[in-house]
Order: sequence, then C-alpha cells, then structure tokens
Amino acid sequence: MKFKTFVAFVGPSILMMLLFIAAPLVSVFIQSFHHTQPVYETVTREVCTPGFIKQICQEETSSQPVLGADGKPLVETHYVGLQSYRDLLDMDRVWQAIDVGRWSEILTIDFWKALRFTLTFTLLTLPLVLLVGLALAVAINNALKSIRGPIIFITLLPFIITPVIGALSIRWLFIGDGIMTAMLEQWLQQDIAMFAQAWTIELLMYFYRVWHVAPFAFVIFYAGLQTLNQDTLESAIVDGASRWERVRYVLVPHLMPLIIFVALIHLMDCYRVFEEIVGFSSQAHVISLQWLTYDFLTPDDAGNRSIARASASAMLTMIGIVLLLIPLLRRTWRDHKRGGH
Repeated sequence: MKFKTFVAFVGPSILMMLLFIAAPLVSVFIQSFHHTQPVYETVTREVCTPGFIKQICQEETSSQPVLGADGKPLVETHYVGLQSYRDLLDMDRVWQAIDVGRWSEILTIDFWKALRFTLTFTLLTLPLVLLVGLALAVAINNALKSIRGPIIFITLLPFIITPVIGALSIRWLFIGDGIMTAMLEQWLQQDIAMFAQAWTIELLMYFYRVWHVAPFAFVIFYAGLQTLNQDTLESAIVDGASRWERVRYVLVPHLMPLIIFVALIHLMDCYRVFEEIVGFSSQAHVISLQWLTYDFLTPDDAGNRSIARASASAMLTMIGIVLLLIPLLRRTWRDHKRGGH
C-alpha cells in the first residue's frame, strides 16, 4: 500500500484520536497539578438595627467573590504539584490506620472505599461473565437449529437494554415491596431490606452486571464456535474425551483469543463502573472511582467544583485500568510473536 493511500485511510482516525482522546487526557493531567478557585475579597459594611430613639450601628466584615466585567466571579489558578493527589489518597490517615492496626478505617476514606469496590466489582464479575457467556454459547450451539434463533434473541435482550434502565429495573424488583422482595419475604417468613446494607447492594450490582454483559460474551464466543474445526472435535470424541475435556482442551484453546478480547473490553468497562451507582442509588453505601470523579465535579452550594481532585481521580483511574490490562496485553503480544514465527 502506498504511503499516501495509507495516510488517507488512517489519518482521519489518528486526528480524531488526538483531538478527542489524547488532548483531553493531557488537559486532565495538567489540571491535576493546578488548583483553581474563585477570588474573594473582604468587604466591611455598617449594619444598623432599627430603633425608635437611637439606632445601634456596627461594622460587619464578610467575604464575597470578586466579579469580573462580565458579571461572573473571577478565578485564579495556582500550581500545587502533587497536593491534589495527596488530598485524594490521604496517606497520613492511611499510615495512621495501619500503625494502630485498624485497617477498616482506611475504607472510610472516599478514594480507598471507591477503589475497594471498583476492584472487587471488576475482578469478581470478569470470571462470571466469561463462564456464563461460554456456557450459553456452548449450550445454544448444541441446540436444535429450529430453536436457536428465538433463544439467541431472548439471550441478547439484557444487552440491548440501556444500562441505567436495566439497573433501575433490577432495583425496582428488590426495593421496598418489589416483586422479588415480596417473594423472598413470603418464602423466608421474615422482612427483607435489600438496600439497607452495602453487601446486599453489591450482590445486586454483581448480578446486574453479569446479566447485562454476559450476552455480549455469548455473541463473541458463539461466533467463534462457528469456526471450530469439527474434525478436531470429532477426533476428541473418538478418543474418548469427556464433555469437560473437550471444552478444556479443544473449545477453550480455540476461543482463547476471543476470551482475552472479551476480558479486555470487560476490564476497561467495569473499572469505569458508574451506571450501577446511579441506578441503584448506592452512594450512601457503595461508590466507585468513576462516581467519585463525578462527585468532585458536582458544584457545591457555593457553585465551586473540585476540578483538581477530579482530575487526579481520573488519572489514577486511568493508571488502574492500564495496570489491569498489562497481563492480558502481554499475553496477546506473546501470542502475536509466536504466531509470527
């Protein structure tokens, strides 16, 4: 392929990536080292109380934002180095909790609380999504051709539903006198409050994520099974391999590149978990790194936003995603080099 032709095809994609991915990342990285805040001035004014004979007057001092020519508050930006990261990580409290042996106090810090849930959510749902998706693909691939179409359509429905709507649907089933809660209460003969503690909310989040994402894994694995060499599978059957051995030594190696692909997509998506926090309204019990960044960007009562800490949180989230992807990327690179030779 000629260089001009290559540039014509690849150039627009590279330009879009630079504009909408690289540039925002650089901007966020720079903002994490700067603190932007409104400019305030001290104003002294005389306040008098009403009186029939004599008024009582006194001076009061207050701070108010300085307005610019456009009527908006002026802001100033200062370089603060790693201070935003220090404020976010709060390592002083972390080391203090470690020294006294109170590890649970670390989880009272917003960042570490969010990191704990994000990692747990990502690493627990990953194997479940892969297993459920693979089981569905194998089962439907072995089903009668006349019923595969309707089964595939039904299986894909959870993945088609908008994430927030799906999370709200699961929440409505279990909150208060929801259908599932009423059935459980009748079965167990006791009152159940699924949203009164963190661990039950997390269980519902795990269930929702697997229910929502497993169809995506199923589609990928089902497509991969269509390319499986049937002679290899029949040879394994003739050699007396059990169903489990055929899955382990024939299906899984054949689908391994697709398994790694699904794992990569799932890790990147799950580590940015946000819809579940909003859909389940779990902010009082469970938060994620992505929601923490959003919370920093939400204006307070005075209209101020913690842009520096939000930027620091976003950069640490990116670093976490990269660290999780490194083992899978190394595996992919090794397979690529082995295939090249």
